[in-house]
Amino acid sequence: MGQKLAVVITTPPYSNLTATALDYVESALKAGFEVIGIFFYQEGVLHADSNLSIASDEFQAVAKWQQLHQQYQLPLHLCITAAEKRGLRDDITPTNINPLFTVSGLGELVELTDKADRVIQL
Repeated sequence: MGQKLAVVITTPPYSNLTATALDYVESALKAGFEVIGIFFYQEGVLHADSNLSIASDEFQAVAKWQQLHQQYQLPLHLCITAAEKRGLRDDITPTNINPLFTVSGLGELVELTDKADRVIQL
């Protein structure tokens, strides 16, 4: 198969659509697709909020991203411009951005789009 996928996540971590996005990404990885990166944009940047607290009886999206990141070395890119608009900063100590995420810009999205055979936005 060998297709390269890039995924853009625009849904917040507490959205049902996020669970769908995670299922899609995990299914693609299991099917042998190469997911070259996940780009968190718009409300999707909230996944990187280290102060985020989701009730224990609700879907834990960040924990699932962490599992996929570790299991598949899945790159997780955070749009810093969209993040800063939502109060996430990497220039404060301590930062409120989860270290699981790589702070990036729209240039990274352009690179992912260029390298991918298919770009999926969820």
